[in-house]
Amino acid sequence: MKQSMSVAYIDGASRGNPGHAAIGVLITEGGAVVCERSLYLGMATNNVAEYSALLEAFAVLRQMGRRRVEIRSDSELLVRQMNGIYKVKAEGLKPLFINAVRMRNEFDECCITHIPRAENAEADKLANKALDEALKRHESEPASK
Repeated sequence: MKQSMSVAYIDGASRGNPGHAAIGVLITEGGAVVCERSLYLGMATNNVAEYSALLEAFAVLRQMGRRRVEIRSDSELLVRQMNGIYKVKAEGLKPLFINAVRMRNEFDECCITHIPRAENAEADKLANKALDEALKRHESEPASK
């Protein structure tokens, strides 16, 4: 029997570019949420955060033993680069891109689809949750002398 398709919604966020950055990953199967990830990255560009979200989704899907996956992202740059429409010119993205291609090739079936921002609201919320929590912790830390 063929395994059903797992769908991962991914988003990277950065406050400032570069700035404090985080990712959100939401994985669904049959319309039901099966996994959520919300991780603070530190200082990074928005595009690095987008690729980091993709890599996290691939890692989680692999860990879950999934073989058929669809990645949905509102990052036109990431989707077009991963689908071979755009070349990766930014030196900082090249290692992330190479790793993402390697990881994508480990799946039996993988498609990466561009979606409007409105359809990616849950992954966006997860990324912003990680940013808000990290910045709140940072503000509450005593200043070093």
